[in-house]
Amino acid sequence: SFWATAQWPLRALAVVGSRNPTAQGRDNAHYFARDLAQQGICIVSGLALGIDGAAHEGALAADGAAICTIAVVGTGLDRVYPARHRQLAHAIAQRGVLLSEYPLGTPPLAHHFPQRNRILCGLASGTLVVEAAVQSGSLITARLCNEQGKEVFAIPGSIHNPLARGCH
Repeated sequence: SFWATAQWPLRALAVVGSRNPTAQGRDNAHYFARDLAQQGICIVSGLALGIDGAAHEGALAADGAAICTIAVVGTGLDRVYPARHRQLAHAIAQRGVLLSEYPLGTPPLAHHFPQRNRILCGLASGTLVVEAAVQSGSLITARLCNEQGKEVFAIPGSIHNPLARGCH
């Protein structure tokens, strides 16, 4: 299992971004996460649609024995939100970690998702932001990491894309 094979301190990077990314943003998250996971870096994200899902999928697509992804969720562990990520959540449970601070049965409440961002940051050595609007939960995570003296990275996008302005 993950806990038996994990090396501590954990080398981890949070990957966050838009729930409605461009195809290029989704690909960037997937391929960066895959390549980082192949180098032994654990990918931490929130199981949300868009960039989060692409990052988890990329980590799971990596070759190697030390593959790891951690999904920090804003619900109880008996709930998968969004529901279309049910198969992804099961794959993460097999090869990574699903983590929640909420008790079983907790539904997806809007205020849980910004709160879980502090856990994403706490687990990771830094954050990679892929396509984030100026007012986004992704920038909450980036701000928290910056306040903790952790590295914050961004993949720039088109200057015409409002979903990339937070990265700029």
